[in-house]
Amino acid sequence: MRITLDELERRIEAARERISPCRLCPRECGTRRTRGETGHCGVTADLRVSSVGAHFGEEPELVGRGGSGTIFLAGCNLLCRFCQNYDISHHRRGEHASVPQLAAAMLALQARGCHNINVVTPTHYAAPLLEVMKQAVEGGLAIPLVYNCGGYESLETLRLLDGVVDIYMPDIKFSAAGPGRDYCGVPDYPERARAALLEMHRQVGVLATDTSGVAVRGLLVRHLVLPGGLAGSERVFAFIADELSPDSYVNVMAQYHPCFDAAGDPRLGRSITADEFQAALAAARHAGLHRGF
Repeated sequence: MRITLDELERRIEAARERISPCRLCPRECGTRRTRGETGHCGVTADLRVSSVGAHFGEEPELVGRGGSGTIFLAGCNLLCRFCQNYDISHHRRGEHASVPQLAAAMLALQARGCHNINVVTPTHYAAPLLEVMKQAVEGGLAIPLVYNCGGYESLETLRLLDGVVDIYMPDIKFSAAGPGRDYCGVPDYPERARAALLEMHRQVGVLATDTSGVAVRGLLVRHLVLPGGLAGSERVFAFIADELSPDSYVNVMAQYHPCFDAAGDPRLGRSITADEFQAALAAARHAGLHRGF
């Protein structure tokens, strides 16, 4: 963490003001979550944790030898209709956890040798997570914090995380507005995601690693290739290379298959082909990207 505990306390107070009525994400649903109301994300202001553990299936730069200390949080501010973790995001599978409990879980992950704390779908929990980080840092947390999100972020909320998050790992899902509207219920996904990635890049820069190749700071972008070019991958890669940096680390993901409401959809109801994935890789290279894939 690169800010003082006094500054972090100020950020916590500012985040609390944004959670009820809720303005943590671009939906700005206005739900009074501290009063027990549930927002579009499906949860109140209380933390709800699906799982905690060392994850060895993430990018090599996060996993290293000790694994990525991954905390899956229930609910989601985006709720994609093709979500591959729909039991956690849509069904909100998990258990309630207090701030001290989650801080203790982070310290336990550090003690077992994990290289980072990787919070998955954290956007709607940004306010209590700042409280968790304060307690964890006071307890001795010293490994990087990874903010693993869907890319649909509020600039005001991201600015509260400046100096707290070490590694941003957003998805950038679509380069056109239509798919975001049709499959996530948001009309402005591309513009919000582009603005968010620019802010993340401003805060942490390109991905930096230590001498053993483990990430210590920076931006790591994920892009899931969708069937029929639905994600608009070529434009996504051009934005990353031209507006962020050609040195950006990009994970081009091939694992799409129909999940949740995508089964039977005329556009998303099939897996991607090998040719579609290879075309996406070629587009990334053509844009000038050279890290990740």
